[in-house]
Amino acid sequence: MTALALIGALILLTLVGPLVSPNGFDHLDWSHVAAAPGFAQSHWFGTDRLGRDLFVRTLQGARVSLAVGLTATAISVGVGVLYGSVCGYFGGRVDQIMMRIIEILSGLPLIFFVIFLTVIVGRSVFLLFAAIGAVGWLTMARIVRGQTLSIRQKEFIEAAISSGATAPRIIFKHIVPNVIGPVIVYATLTIPQVILFESFLSFLGLGVQEPRASLGTLIAEGAAEMQAAVWMLLIPGALLTLLLLCLNIVGDGLRDALDEPDRAG
Repeated sequence: MTALALIGALILLTLVGPLVSPNGFDHLDWSHVAAAPGFAQSHWFGTDRLGRDLFVRTLQGARVSLAVGLTATAISVGVGVLYGSVCGYFGGRVDQIMMRIIEILSGLPLIFFVIFLTVIVGRSVFLLFAAIGAVGWLTMARIVRGQTLSIRQKEFIEAAISSGATAPRIIFKHIVPNVIGPVIVYATLTIPQVILFESFLSFLGLGVQEPRASLGTLIAEGAAEMQAAVWMLLIPGALLTLLLLCLNIVGDGLRDALDEPDRAG
């Protein structure tokens, strides 16, 4: 509950914080270049090497990282649930062909896939959504396929087939609602993984580009200035650590809550 409340507070702060801050996102204060943090001044988290307020940029970066994590996870969940349920329901040759496609895609290194898309399409946040979501659904599809193979043998599925229900109706009305529990658990555990991967790509210069900021780009800027202004590295790094920790705690809590009836039985 504490982690969930902290996550809510962080999300609210990323949305409202830049609005109530005395300094804008792109505001340059040349009189306070690389200024140290101090609540007595207008720059609470200090400033970067261009005089921009680090408090606002950190919250804006957290907003972008959360948006990438949520959007890419939503894409992977949607594609993975549909693909995995189709695999498990039809089985046989259809299942074999579709699983071979997953195995081929799983063998592709994601980092090289992102670099390839960057060279072909260009660098943008939307490319980041597509690149991470395009590969992130593979594990979700395997999980849903395994659940569907088990549900496929249930009596209510056989009754629906006998009554003449079409395959899409059975998949969306009977199978998907019964696999939503593991899907929710895996989705909550996927969000911090996606945020961490996005931060890694942005740290390497393959993700979010200026003038936008993410926690990865802020950490990269802080690493370049860590000897002269260590707070530029510590503040976004601490926020990223706190965000990932809380998301993982929430995911573990949901997993334990949804598994509790199984353990009791």
